[in-house]
Amino acid sequence: MRTSLSDAVRGDVGASLADVDAELARRYPGDSGTRQPVHTVYVPGDAFAADTVRSWGGQALAALDAHAPDAAALAAVLGLPHDLAGPVHDRVRAKLEREPVEDLRVDFEDGYGVRADAEEDEAVLRAAELIAAAVADGSAPPYIGIRTKCMEAAVRDRGIRTLDLFLTALHRSGGLPDGLVLTLPKVTYPQQVTAYVRLLEEFEKSFGLTPGRIGFEIQIETTQAILGADGRATVARLIDAAEGRATGLHYGTFDYSASCGVSAAYQSMDHPAADHAKAVMQVAAAGTGVRLSDGSTNVLPVGPTERVHEAWRLHHGLVRRSLARAYYQGWDMHPGHLPTRYAAVYAFYREGLDAAAARLAAYVGRAGGDVMDEPATAKALSGYLLRGLDCGALDAAEVGRGTGLDRAGLERLAGRG
Repeated sequence: MRTSLSDAVRGDVGASLADVDAELARRYPGDSGTRQPVHTVYVPGDAFAADTVRSWGGQALAALDAHAPDAAALAAVLGLPHDLAGPVHDRVRAKLEREPVEDLRVDFEDGYGVRADAEEDEAVLRAAELIAAAVADGSAPPYIGIRTKCMEAAVRDRGIRTLDLFLTALHRSGGLPDGLVLTLPKVTYPQQVTAYVRLLEEFEKSFGLTPGRIGFEIQIETTQAILGADGRATVARLIDAAEGRATGLHYGTFDYSASCGVSAAYQSMDHPAADHAKAVMQVAAAGTGVRLSDGSTNVLPVGPTERVHEAWRLHHGLVRRSLARAYYQGWDMHPGHLPTRYAAVYAFYREGLDAAAARLAAYVGRAGGDVMDEPATAKALSGYLLRGLDCGALDAAEVGRGTGLDRAGLERLAGRG
């Protein structure tokens, strides 16, 4: 076939874009393909114990049995369709028995407060010992770690000491687990992220670990993390400053709302100020492999059944709202939040299973239908089904029947790995 452009021209164009190609590959590597937890549970450092996960699961099951003992009761509280309520209730109960917590953060920041150095030292070493033991015996959640104090001057040294004590003790107790997660709160400037990276680099060097082995989450809790003094969006600069170590951006509902001047009665995940911050986070993180997490509600499902149901409806609605906006993770503050976390997540994936599977099967088989999907949509559909599989909302057999694909096939379409 006749063409007009020479090989030399094409070669010149390729050479001129080589730096851009490398930059795109570095900055936008895409999703890692690993499982993303649906939530993060925060436990103060002095309250963390060997039975914390088991205790949360037991309390969550007791709340479910007391306030929504069967599918009909759960459907009535949350407005679930009758045909969805049974599978959701059964799976929520099984999840609370099997794996009530997917991601646990032992908190040495706001949830712990300022203590005497000796007291915090002891609590940190105890947390490292308990986490190492849980990892060794298989009782640890898939993801687990700590949140230290931030890099601001007043608490910087304490935060660094806590980080050092924890990592050193954990490494000496069997090595750093694959599911280790560190959380850096209250970031305001990229230089704070750079400083945290330097700390992790030095720790890796001291133990001969692979460079870049330790990643961390950045909490977005200040206005400066969204909009800088120069008027430019800051989040992308924070990700860049992490030098490939950033694993997540976690929205801090109450600190961020307060920094915007929102009064306490109106501080919520669905406030317009929250939506703006999370939209900026979402665009900045897109394609980078850095995952998003929404915040939490501080309305606890405790007390008489009527009050529990009211708190459950609020929490369920907020989680559903987050999922629809592609924030697939959030914080849970109390064991009573677990039933509605999983109910919302499971309903989200189960109600869309048939339609997503049919569209994906049609795409793979080029069967047509009333929707013409593109590769990007097939990627989204397969990613949706994989998330459902990861958290236990869906079974491999039912996804396979609907799509004609096994997990490896879904992962190829989703671009995982």
